[in-house]
Amino acid sequence: MTAAASDPHPSRPSALSAHSPSGSMLAQLADEVRPHTPFAQMAPADVLAFVQAARLSYYAPGETVMQPQDNQASRLFFIRRGAITGTRGAAELTPGGIFYEAGDLFPAAAVAGHRAVTAHYEAVEDTFCLEVEADFARALATRSAPFSDFLVRRTQQLLQLSRQQLQAVQGARALAEHSMEAPLSQRPRIRPVACAADAPLHTGLLLMQQRKVGSVLVLTADDRPLGILTRHDVLERVALPQISLHTPMAQVMSQPVRTLDINASAQDAVLTMARFGVRHLPLTEQGRVVSIVSERDLFALQRLSLRQISSNLRVAPDIEALVAGAAEIRHLAGQLLAQGLAARALTAMLSQLNDVLTERVVQLQVQAHGLDLHRACWLAFGSEGRCEQTIATDQDNGLVLADDCGAAERQAWLLCALQINQALDRCGYPLCKGQVMASNPECCLTVAQWLQRFDRWMDQGAPQDLLNASIYFDLRGLTGQQALAQVLRDHITARAATLPRLCKQLADNSLRQRPALNWRGALDTEKDGAHEWIDLKLHGTAPMVDAARLLALSHSVPATGTRDRLLAVAAKLDVPMIEAESWVAAFDVLQMLRLQRQVHLAQPGEAVDATATATATATATTAATTTTTTTTTATADPGINANAIDVLDLSAIDRRLLKEAMRQVRALQQRIQLDFAA
Repeated sequence: MTAAASDPHPSRPSALSAHSPSGSMLAQLADEVRPHTPFAQMAPADVLAFVQAARLSYYAPGETVMQPQDNQASRLFFIRRGAITGTRGAAELTPGGIFYEAGDLFPAAAVAGHRAVTAHYEAVEDTFCLEVEADFARALATRSAPFSDFLVRRTQQLLQLSRQQLQAVQGARALAEHSMEAPLSQRPRIRPVACAADAPLHTGLLLMQQRKVGSVLVLTADDRPLGILTRHDVLERVALPQISLHTPMAQVMSQPVRTLDINASAQDAVLTMARFGVRHLPLTEQGRVVSIVSERDLFALQRLSLRQISSNLRVAPDIEALVAGAAEIRHLAGQLLAQGLAARALTAMLSQLNDVLTERVVQLQVQAHGLDLHRACWLAFGSEGRCEQTIATDQDNGLVLADDCGAAERQAWLLCALQINQALDRCGYPLCKGQVMASNPECCLTVAQWLQRFDRWMDQGAPQDLLNASIYFDLRGLTGQQALAQVLRDHITARAATLPRLCKQLADNSLRQRPALNWRGALDTEKDGAHEWIDLKLHGTAPMVDAARLLALSHSVPATGTRDRLLAVAAKLDVPMIEAESWVAAFDVLQMLRLQRQVHLAQPGEAVDATATATATATATTAATTTTTTTTTATADPGINANAIDVLDLSAIDRRLLKEAMRQVRALQQRIQLDFAA
């Protein structure tokens, strides 16, 4: 084999001198790659297929292997010998840099995501590789689960890196409140529960049980830390291995112990816990343990926790208490986002707490009006129905009443609903400008009336009618007689799939707003002076929500959440899991960036104004019904739009993730166009 000459454009065929392995080499190469991940977990036939499809290549020290300018990564490399390093771009933001050595596969995430690499890769020494075409790698992933998992895991690592960056950027802002920057030395010292290294395990466990604590320290005679045993360790190191209770603590403790100086701040403690994945931090003074702080202590310092907020909301005596509880929900959301909580988990948490708050508002008002909640069910539509609420969210709700509800009773429910809507508005959930609220007579109907309304939309609705009605198809019963809501849900699921005209109209509507990409595949922004804005909802999450809704309705999938819909439909359509996971990951990226923007706009505990977003979306949606040849731009001031993000403020990793997410939106819309809009 001859060496390739150095070429600044290695994506050109002439830049790489490569040869396919001869028949006699295939078995040897299969044995060579098999000890490495993911080949060790793959079927022998799939390993052999990989080496059969591979070419042998060589790169001299300093020679470029791959770079962002090459557009889509066209090859997947297995390094046989040598090493490759990533420089510039994402490599500058990655702790420890990017370095691949013998036995590594790269660039897995780029190949899986049909995108360019995010760093400049070059050989650091004489490097020999096996290369396969990206199309072959993706095809192999469709039949080899271990190979597919490897590619997807690389993508998730990139998402994790982005969350770590978000934590670093937002942490100072979210945690600098309520004395979080004050030294821990100003707080009362808590003498940690501790024992000696030679103490039996039984002693340590007894101390934890008696003192009602989650950990016990192991200290020297002069209080210097040796190790720690936590409740998590008990399960993993004691219960499952069935360790004797007479075992010395030194043999079961975790070490080394992460500690913090007593003069550090509570903010430092939170960031240290997040960075190293620990829940307890011994505090030292001149190397000796003098106190301890736990994750629970820090949340107590902020007077916030998911369980406490939820408990307080459930027993709130009046609307004033719920207004305070709503502020705590938003405050907690900002803190958890800063600590790196994934967007999927955070939106689920927000929706759960908002559900609890809304249920309590409904209960208080129903009781005040002397109504029977067994005669009705409060409905959630839109993002609340999908359990995908962000911090900036308005109201989309309704009431379904028993069929024998008379005019007088319905009027009483309308009056009660008005009080509920106004109370929710006080709590920071603005009234819906489109009047999709239970106090609107069109949204307070009996079961039969709702079914008639859905049938009218599905059988006879014009495109604009369906555009306005689409959020109703995400309905979920929130509180009251759930059987009433289930009748509506079952009816929608059963009928929609039988109506090709409905599916065609929903498809046309879902394609009206395009992802923020120009014809070259670069991010398409709205330039405003020194800013370059993208409305993440209008051009990102909304098209994905619309596509997921259409796919679910057309295939009788009862799920309402976007993630659940996409995964369920993928299984029905035999879509490769790697493709479905890419859709879901893109949606998570867009949700994460929306939450980041909303936390940035919000004052601690205050509601984010969702009206600018609603106005912009409504304006663009209305304009979209009059033309299909131009891209509509939101007219609201992007500087106050809770879903508009300035791409110039994003890190290189987040810009790359945003572009990749938009590509996945486009890929999903292309599937819709092929399947429905022809």
